[in-house]
Amino acid sequence: MLLLLDIGNTHTHLGLADARGIWKQANIKTASWRSVAASLPVRRFVGKARIEGAALCSVVPAVTGTAIAFVEKEFSVTALELTPRTISGVGINYPQPKKIGPDRLANVVALRHHFGAPSVAVAFGTALAFDVVDRHGDYVGGIIAPGLAAMTDYLHDKTALLPRITIRETSSVIGKSTREAMLIGAVHGYRGLVRGLIIELKRELKCRRLPVVATGGYAELLAAKLPEITDVDANLTLEGLRLVWFANNRDRDTPVPRSHD
Repeated sequence: MLLLLDIGNTHTHLGLADARGIWKQANIKTASWRSVAASLPVRRFVGKARIEGAALCSVVPAVTGTAIAFVEKEFSVTALELTPRTISGVGINYPQPKKIGPDRLANVVALRHHFGAPSVAVAFGTALAFDVVDRHGDYVGGIIAPGLAAMTDYLHDKTALLPRITIRETSSVIGKSTREAMLIGAVHGYRGLVRGLIIELKRELKCRRLPVVATGGYAELLAAKLPEITDVDANLTLEGLRLVWFANNRDRDTPVPRSHD
């Protein structure tokens, strides 16, 4: 089995995979890497699985070394860190590749492999990130906007009367309370933001049909009423890590593309 770690600002997404795909996924708090607290849930997640390799991407440099050291010592493997040097399966046409978030690189690897080119990944995380693969199969850049939770938390933190809200679907676009009004602004307004950016991307890429794949915490909720989003893949980043690991270990079994009916 292959151990995958996508270390984000809030959560670390864990995955167990093999040549056929990802079989198991769980989340732990990224802050737990700053102490020994992460070791127990990782051991529990792995269970009795035999770990033969590991791949990770991290947007939190302060904990990257700790995570690598733990994985390599605990499972006696060499952890592959996804960087512009180790990436495979997609070209990079970008002025400063080292400044691309490694989770974004993982997303475009999986995007290019499973959805072709041109295509776009939309990650609904702490930030909203669009990543673009052009018709040549190269990563060419993207868009970053505040994440949905960050926007609503900001309203609560910077005002005296606006409450903290839990994001959910709304049935109306006219709020009958402060909380409802905030939900409508967040959910419907955010869909408008995403829709508008996809329209602009189609125009710039000069294509009428564009695979747009959503991933991240609010992907399913927001994609439900956004026909511009053509697919939702909660494990897109982990899948990119899986593909990169096998590309860098070609003596292992060849990864099998998943179907997206």
